[in-house]
Amino acid sequence: MIQPEKRKPTVWHLWLHRPEQVWLRKAMFQIHFWLGAAVGAYVFLMSLSGSLLVYRNELSKRFSLDWLVDFHKNLLVGPAGRFVNGIGAISLLLLCLTGAAIWWPGMRHWRRSLMVEWRARFPRINWDLHSALGFWCFAFVAMWGLSATYFVFPRPFDALLVIDPSDRFTDKGLSWLAQLHFGRFGGVAQALWVLLGLVPAVLAFTGMFICCRRVIYGKPSNPKSASDEDTLH
Repeated sequence: MIQPEKRKPTVWHLWLHRPEQVWLRKAMFQIHFWLGAAVGAYVFLMSLSGSLLVYRNELSKRFSLDWLVDFHKNLLVGPAGRFVNGIGAISLLLLCLTGAAIWWPGMRHWRRSLMVEWRARFPRINWDLHSALGFWCFAFVAMWGLSATYFVFPRPFDALLVIDPSDRFTDKGLSWLAQLHFGRFGGVAQALWVLLGLVPAVLAFTGMFICCRRVIYGKPSNPKSASDEDTLH
């Protein structure tokens, strides 16, 4: 008796149930992994300095923060450093987008990717923290990447006037984007911005741990899996 030929699962079916088998996700993983390894230290330092500068007006009454402001804006090397900051901002935005693409673990496991198993071993906690923080704080991290890109490379944003030729929303929207970047709203909101500003630093640290664990020790990127499904080349 001839057995009916099994249908090959569609890309959509694989994405829903076995996303690690989709070639686009594998490509996104490679970009996210190596780009994160390249700019992790940069993101960490920008995150720390940015959080401190949320209270720039208050702290500058007691301390001189000129050097910290110059470091955050220009890496202490003038226009060249500002250009590097722009590239770093674009890299952060790309990390957000690729991270969002590879976050999806499949229908069976998506809920556990929203939380941290604090009773687990450190590699598992580290992975959970990277995954959960990346999900819950995606909008904030993407906002900082986008606004920093705007500060360094404002010209491309003029393209918004194509869809808003009368400038009814573009100027106000970009102004709000700049205000959101600095977060100097006062009160609880400003304190919250300090804490949220540290999220990229935590993501950079946990990402670097994942990278070192994988590259140096040959361990799976995801300690939840028995085998590493995202092969590196």
